[in-house]
Amino acid sequence: MPWHLYLMAFLYGFAGTMHLIKPKVFMRVMPRYLPAHKTLVLWSGVAEIAVAVGLCFPSTKDWAIYALILMLILFFSIHFYMLSSEKAAAGIPKWILLLRIPLQFVLIYWAYSYL
Repeated sequence: MPWHLYLMAFLYGFAGTMHLIKPKVFMRVMPRYLPAHKTLVLWSGVAEIAVAVGLCFPSTKDWAIYALILMLILFFSIHFYMLSSEKAAAGIPKWILLLRIPLQFVLIYWAYSYL
């Protein structure tokens, strides 16, 4: 398996770990229409860690990629919510928030390229 697949696994594993260590950072950007913000943040962290581990083994790589693509699609709602107001943006400049939208498509393509 290529080294950059392990890089992807590391990045998502790190992000998932940060969800568990610093959930308040992620709770600030949760859309108000979603319930149980802390629970969703913690479970999304667990899911990212599970995907990261799954990417590291040939027998689980494909399911992990499909799960990752699904998560990235679901996370669009958070990116669009953050564009809805200054409070939702959590102090992140609008140009960065706008850049995240096409970056999300790049991340989806990067994951899809390993299938």
